[in-house]
Amino acid sequence: MTITIASAISILILIAILIPNLITSLSAKANIGSIEDVLPHKVAIVFGAGLWRDGTPTPVLRDRIETAAELYFQGKVEKILMSGDNRFIDYNEPGAMKQYAISLGIPGEDIVLDFAGRRTYDTCYRAKNIFGIDNAILVTQKFHLPRALYICKQLGIKVTGITADRRVYSVHSSAFWRLREFVATSVALWEVHVSKPVPVLGKPEPITSAEDKGYL
Repeated sequence: MTITIASAISILILIAILIPNLITSLSAKANIGSIEDVLPHKVAIVFGAGLWRDGTPTPVLRDRIETAAELYFQGKVEKILMSGDNRFIDYNEPGAMKQYAISLGIPGEDIVLDFAGRRTYDTCYRAKNIFGIDNAILVTQKFHLPRALYICKQLGIKVTGITADRRVYSVHSSAFWRLREFVATSVALWEVHVSKPVPVLGKPEPITSAEDKGYL
């Protein structure tokens, strides 16, 4: 049977998408824990996941914030870095994340905002280079956690992941996020190993100090 050029290209594209996802999934297995078992860290990193038109967090993002709050109240973390997009005047993802976290009882002084966390890569890069984070708990859903863990590890952060799946998401929402993740993971491996882009930076704002190096 003759394979057409179109078929060959389709197969190559499929391989280019599947292999990166397999790599990140296998890499993440040893770094995913539970809230009960995870050892204390100085910082948890919460990744943005979109806002509704009224400026409030989406269900996916609310679950991430609620999971981080549980870590905080169980004494697993002291600070929470909330990273999201703030490129537009009417779109303040980190601000909305903080507002929701405060409504859950987290003190504002223990919340640090990253207004330039436009993508997972940017968040991990800035966590290391702007906020001085060497060790952290990553808080996000199961579908996103392997990519987040892989990127942060490749950028020099020792990380443990906690899944933030606190509800059953709609079929449409789940399909969208999973499809997006397949493509984003391929892009992530290209960036951390080949192109190595430098995101928006700025003045260092270290969260941790020399005394915090004892944290796992």
